[in-house]
Order: sequence, then structure tokens, then C-alpha cells
Amino acid sequence: MPAFRTRHLCSVAAALVLTVTAPATAATAAGAATDASGAAALREVLFVGNNWEGTADVIKSSGDFAKVGRINVIPDKAARMAEINADPIKWIYFMAIRNGVGEGHDQFVDDMYTTPDGASVVVSRPSFADVVSIDLATGNINWRFPVSGYRSDHMAVSPDGKRVAVSASISNTVHVLDILTGKQLGSFKTGDKPHENIFTKDGKYIYNMSIGDVNTSQDAPWQDFTKGDRRITVVDATTYKQVKIIDMRQRLDAIGLTDYSDAVRPAVFSPDESKLYFQVSFFNGFFEYDLASDRITRTKTLPKNPATSDDRTTFVNDSRHHGISMAPDGSKLCVAGTMDDYATVVDRATLQEGPLVSASKPYWATVSGDGKDCVISESGADQVTAIDFATGQKVVSVPVGDHPQRVRLGHVAANWTGAGS
Repeated sequence: MPAFRTRHLCSVAAALVLTVTAPATAATAAGAATDASGAAALREVLFVGNNWEGTADVIKSSGDFAKVGRINVIPDKAARMAEINADPIKWIYFMAIRNGVGEGHDQFVDDMYTTPDGASVVVSRPSFADVVSIDLATGNINWRFPVSGYRSDHMAVSPDGKRVAVSASISNTVHVLDILTGKQLGSFKTGDKPHENIFTKDGKYIYNMSIGDVNTSQDAPWQDFTKGDRRITVVDATTYKQVKIIDMRQRLDAIGLTDYSDAVRPAVFSPDESKLYFQVSFFNGFFEYDLASDRITRTKTLPKNPATSDDRTTFVNDSRHHGISMAPDGSKLCVAGTMDDYATVVDRATLQEGPLVSASKPYWATVSGDGKDCVISESGADQVTAIDFATGQKVVSVPVGDHPQRVRLGHVAANWTGAGS
């Protein structure tokens, strides 16, 4: 398994920026479809965001995962760079992102969701501190929403597909936008460096995970207090008012895990939303949290790769393992062992892991359109890999662009082969 590069830090503004990367939302109906009004048929696909390249590859959502097309998510790069170069503060943050969480690269695409009609894809672009809607037929930008602060991050789409929530890392804010117009419908404050967002399946609540300062070198357990305010913020998805705060520090301390980080990274609900499975900074494994009893009920430690250093300062943005998804029936979990260079399927009942599937810096895990496979992004090998939930064995790998991270299900027109084609 390949070793990892040590992350680069920007001496000017290492403390200014947060990390990239936090669970996949539920899959929508698979295959081509026509709505009741006779609208154009749609095809379910997977969007793969090539973060360092500024493109998104579109591949089949199941089967052989063959390439369907590609889009440029930064068609306005020249205009954005002119703005950044004309503003010293924006330039400092832009360079801090490049030399900090970007590991020497710009972050041009973090997250993506298509509109319900399959006509556009909405993309968060960390280095440009915005969210844009891109027309899938022409490749042109429909609308642009600059987030508060200087960096955009993970998004989530509401179950009805009409709203998108985006984390604004630097301002500790989540903006909720109309997915068709880009108009802000509301916003709410979070802990430090908001990351992952999840809508509950009934659309009533939004869960936001703030992960604190993950690109500092104060990584020893005794330095944990320097990482900031890390918590889960739960808000009403209609009023955007805070409903409750879940502080995993208290829950970890209650089971004697005082040296474990409370920075909740990718997370996924069980199908009935009674349990939350989540990863935290520095840990090779995950936790099970019971919402009714408000406590961590199980801990799963996964194998370490002997070739991976235990030096926490070498972990990319503090994330030893980053990426977790669940089979639609809730029987299996799929975990991306980022710094340990593997992915594995875990039986949810027993927490026994299956084969360790070799992978190069896997950074995300989602579910195929047919629900049969876990799909991981291998950011170190520029490919995505499907792993069979039933057997835990690799199915296929498909080449994509430079540094794939987020992978999301979406829809395009049935005959679509690429923007502007």
C-alpha cells in the first residue's frame, strides 16, 4: 500500500482555514424515468468531484460504472481569480486553502447535487468560497451564491430535492438555498468549522457536524482543547432555529475515552434513524450512537496498516479514517480507511469487518444506485472503486480526474453525454 505525503501548511494563515472533506444522502429512484407531465426521461448517475482539477466525472450509478460524461465546474475561473487577486484578504485565504487543507492544490469542487429535473448540478467550490448551479446542457453557470467567510464545504440536499444546505467553514454558518434559484431561504450558526450536513429523511431536521481546526499541528490528546468548539448542531429545517446540541466530548468521556477526539467527521444514520454511526479525527474506526438514550453504545476499532505512521501530524486534515456509508437494508456498513489505505465492509450486527480492500487514500464512501455496492473515491489513485456489500470484495475500479473526493447520486437527461456536447 502506498505511503502518504505529509500535508503542507501555510505559514501565513494556517489557522484561518478548516478542513475539507463529511455522509451520503439517500439514493433516489434508479434508472431512466418520465414524470407525470411527460417531462424528459432522466438517467440516474454518480457524480465524482475531482477536487484539484475542477471537473466532475459522471459515471453509471451501478453495474460497470462506465463513464457517461464530464463537466467543467470552474468555467468562470478567470473572473474568480481576478476578484481574488484584487483583494488581499481573499488572496490570503485562497493561498491558505491551497497550502493547508489543499495539500498544495486548489480546492475547486467539494460537493455536488443535481436539481430534481436533472437540468443542473449545484456545486460547492471551497477555493472560490461559493456555490454555483451549472446547466448540464450548456456548461454555463445559472446562479452563484458567495458564502459568508472565505470557504464553502460539504452540502446536503433535502429529501424533496428543493433545498441545499452548505457549510461556510470560516464563518461557522450553514446557508440553506433554493436549489433552483440560489436564493437563501435561511441560515444558522454552528460550532467551529462546520463540515458534514444531513437532512433527516422526513425533511424536518438538519444535523450539522463542526470539526474544529483540523489543519493545525497541535494534534496530541493533551492539546485537544486547542481545536475549538466541536459539536453536532440540530436545527428545525423549516425555521432554521436550533433544536439541540450534541457534544460528543461528554459522551466519549462517559465511556472512558477521554483521549479520543470529539470532532465528528462523516456519519450515517441507520434506516430508521435510531442510530448514528460516525467517525472522529485520528481514530481508525467508528462509533455507534443511540439517539433515544443519548449515548455511545458501541465502538469499533478497525485494523491499522503497519505502513501507516501513528504520528498524528501526518494524518491528512486529522482524518485517519474518512468516509462511511450503509447498505439500504441497514445490514452492512462500508468504511474508508483513508490513512490506512483500505476500505472494508462491516457487518452492522456483529461489527465484524470483512476483507480489507486495498485502496489509495480512500476519502469518501457512498452507495451505488442499485444498493448492491459501496463506492469509494481513491483520491491517491484518481479512481473510484466499487465493493460488493454482500461479499466485501472489490467489483471494479474506474479512472476519474485529479483527486476525487465526494461522490453523489444524481440525475441527468437520458441522452446526456457531457455539458456542451
